[in-house]
Amino acid sequence: MMKVSVLYGRPDDPEAFEEYYANNHLPLAAKIPNVQRFESGKVIATPDGSEPPYHRIAELWFESEEQMQSSLGSEEGEAAVADIPNFATGGATTVISEVEA
Repeated sequence: MMKVSVLYGRPDDPEAFEEYYANNHLPLAAKIPNVQRFESGKVIATPDGSEPPYHRIAELWFESEEQMQSSLGSEEGEAAVADIPNFATGGATTVISEVEA
């Protein structure tokens, strides 16, 4: 399994971020083909009590690297990726992991 994690930095306006994310971005992301599992969470704390560097984390699982590449390269995948700058004023970091367990 392959996992794409999107780490959203702290936005200028958290309420505007959440509204756009829920009403505009998630519907786009839901159209990405072959997503085996999707999870999104709002970051609420760090172990040491410092301010979290991220506001939200989204994770998309795919069966294989080939399927991930094909899905993200699809019209739907490209639309979801292109939408990120429309609301992620704190930036977004994307990492890809090979899930081992």
